[in-house]
Amino acid sequence: MGHRVAHGGEFFKDSTLVTDETLAQIERLAELAPLHNPVNALGIHVFRQLLPDAPSVAVFDTAFHQTLDEPAYIYPLPWHYYAELGIRRYGFHGTSHKYVSGVLAEKLGVPLSALRVICCHLGNGSSICAIKNGRSVNTSMGFTPQSGVMMGTRSGDIDPSILPWIAQRESKTPQQLNQLLNNESGLLGVSGVSSDYRDVEQAANTGNRQAKLALTLFAERIRATIGSYIMQMGGLDALVFTGGIGENSARARSAVCHNLQFLGLAVDEEKNQRNATFIQTENALVKVAVINTNEELMIAQDVMRIALPATEGLCVPA
Repeated sequence: MGHRVAHGGEFFKDSTLVTDETLAQIERLAELAPLHNPVNALGIHVFRQLLPDAPSVAVFDTAFHQTLDEPAYIYPLPWHYYAELGIRRYGFHGTSHKYVSGVLAEKLGVPLSALRVICCHLGNGSSICAIKNGRSVNTSMGFTPQSGVMMGTRSGDIDPSILPWIAQRESKTPQQLNQLLNNESGLLGVSGVSSDYRDVEQAANTGNRQAKLALTLFAERIRATIGSYIMQMGGLDALVFTGGIGENSARARSAVCHNLQFLGLAVDEEKNQRNATFIQTENALVKVAVINTNEELMIAQDVMRIALPATEGLCVPA
């Protein structure tokens, strides 16, 4: 049985067979993911009680990003906050980024180790990941899934001094500020319409100014992140869209890729509108792909690899 676990901290760099010690470590990491790890651990406990002889494999959303180098994951805070409290960039959506980049390499017929890829997992929660030589080298989510690009109800990165300013002016508690950033911001907060990209898009089409602005902000935050990752990797071979918005919104993909011909990246709008797998123009240097994520399959493959070593090398049907 495969179990998706939100946070593996620095301890888990890959999926792992669940033992008593593994489970205890997942529970200790609950302070980094208080809403998710306790529930994940409870599910594992229940499964092990019901089927004690069946192996369990924990698959961590953070593990894929454990290949980040220090300059990508260390925050410019006093050192003891990292050394003693573990405050650093961890990144999330790792299972999705790992799966989609692997599928991309298969479709291109090129080893992932030879590619520079930027994967855009866009949905109610969104993250961007730079993948070079098969390794995650940067990602937009950080210590929590709140940071990075604008999302459905999350603000993404903002000036941190805004928070104490609001707290003082409106007498808000830390819990209320967390609620503001995580549940009242993003597409919902700017548009005043909805956290659902489709609803905001529909409102924008009727002339709603704030909805139009929300869509523009959403795309521009992604474009800025893509630009910085291209600089870090020294170029780009493929840009991939996945997640509910990335897979289904031609408008979002077009907005993200607008006027990037100088990078060798251009979208064929006919291909884009029909959600083709590859939507770049014929002569574009950078491939632009739309690939449906399948985290469940990635988890199943890790179960086969770790819990059933005798089956290693067998193909899991898609």
